Amino acid sequence: MVEVATGTDELLCEITDRVATITLNKPHKKNALGDVLTPALRRTVAELEHDERVGCVVLTGTGDAFCAGGDVSGMGPSSAPAAEDKPTPQDRIADLVHKQVTLTQRIHELSKITIAALPGPAAGAGLSIALACDVRLASSNAFVTTAFKNIGLSGDYGSSWFLPRLIGLAKAKELFYTADRVDAEEGLRLGIFNKVFPQADFRREAFEYARGIANGPTQTLARMKTNLNEGVDQSLRDSLELEARQLISSMGSAEAKEAIAAFMEKRPPVFHS
Repeated sequence: MVEVATGTDELLCEITDRVATITLNKPHKKNALGDVLTPALRRTVAELEHDERVGCVVLTGTGDAFCAGGDVSGMGPSSAPAAEDKPTPQDRIADLVHKQVTLTQRIHELSKITIAALPGPAAGAGLSIALACDVRLASSNAFVTTAFKNIGLSGDYGSSWFLPRLIGLAKAKELFYTADRVDAEEGLRLGIFNKVFPQADFRREAFEYARGIANGPTQTLARMKTNLNEGVDQSLRDSLELEARQLISSMGSAEAKEAIAAFMEKRPPVFHS
């Protein structure tokens, strides 16, 4: 196990067997985002993309929660800047767009496979972060909620883009308009969660799942991710052309050679020494 410096105790990161585990570490606030944790998360995700020791990135939370979203205690009138320092609406929009692009869009487009491991609830922007990941694993006691309605906000960090693509527009609208809680089993049925593991074994099971991906053919998985992400919003012809480019690029690669040799020799492939 190798610890990765994040610059703050509010975010922990370690690499074990090619799995980089990023842990949101504010259990007293259900791992809510804030002015220290969130910038550290942006930096750490970006750094791990280019770390050759990493085949998969897992996002999780300390204690019994994944992430409660934004820290509501910092959203009230008392936290507003003085009138003379107040940014324009255009400035605030540009700032929020930048923050979103460099967090959830970066996670969504990261060349490494990303997994959200939910030991407990994910709400608001915390849900958006989980949805930005490629795969979501849930403890049996986890639940998700859009939650934005409860604080009079319309939503951010991409949840209105991610959620309809996972579960359909009609159900996504319902979850936004009601802010209902979706428990682990219902989340699995809807397709929000890929796997649900018992609470007692959750962290071990989630790590084993991630390790299987992390020790696979990293470059091949990155190409698959690009094909799937871009395929959602492009024509069949464009997807066929992208697949052709990616497949030809894969041919002759070290990963393809090892996979074919292992298949012929009837043994498991070894992609990383």
